[in-house]
Amino acid sequence: METCSFAIYPGTFDPMTSGHVSLIERGLDVFESIVVAVAKDTPKTPLFSLEERVEMAQEVFADNPRVSVEAFHGLLVDYVAEHGTRVILRGLRAVSDFEMEFQMALMNRRLNRHIQTVFLMTDYRWLYISSTIIKEAAKVGGDVSGVVPDLVHERLKKKYAELAGAT
Repeated sequence: METCSFAIYPGTFDPMTSGHVSLIERGLDVFESIVVAVAKDTPKTPLFSLEERVEMAQEVFADNPRVSVEAFHGLLVDYVAEHGTRVILRGLRAVSDFEMEFQMALMNRRLNRHIQTVFLMTDYRWLYISSTIIKEAAKVGGDVSGVVPDLVHERLKKKYAELAGAT
């Protein structure tokens, strides 16, 4: 069985957090490169458009040639296979993540037996953060600096100022 030199790290990244960045950087200790796959299809209602989410992720990793960022839609296993790899990289924060991630990994495996999901535990510093919690805090003026990259922090402030002005 041949090995894979890169992995696909999928998510909505609405917005990208310091936890995501940490996981990608740690994933680069295992894989030669990582494709950050920003999902178009999501049951969530994103704050940022697909284009904005891709752009922010590209800006975060602009200085790292081992990380590329793309939008994707449809089945993740199809996207992974089309890219010539067999590895999905996922992060786990706590036991609460495990059940959902386990179910998704098993379904992906059912859809394509050649694709494996590799899990990395989050760094303890980011255990408590999620994009949802960050958006909730930022929406009411909370300081989320440090838990998101600086450029994401600026985009969050701008987005919520625009939304406040629209009401």
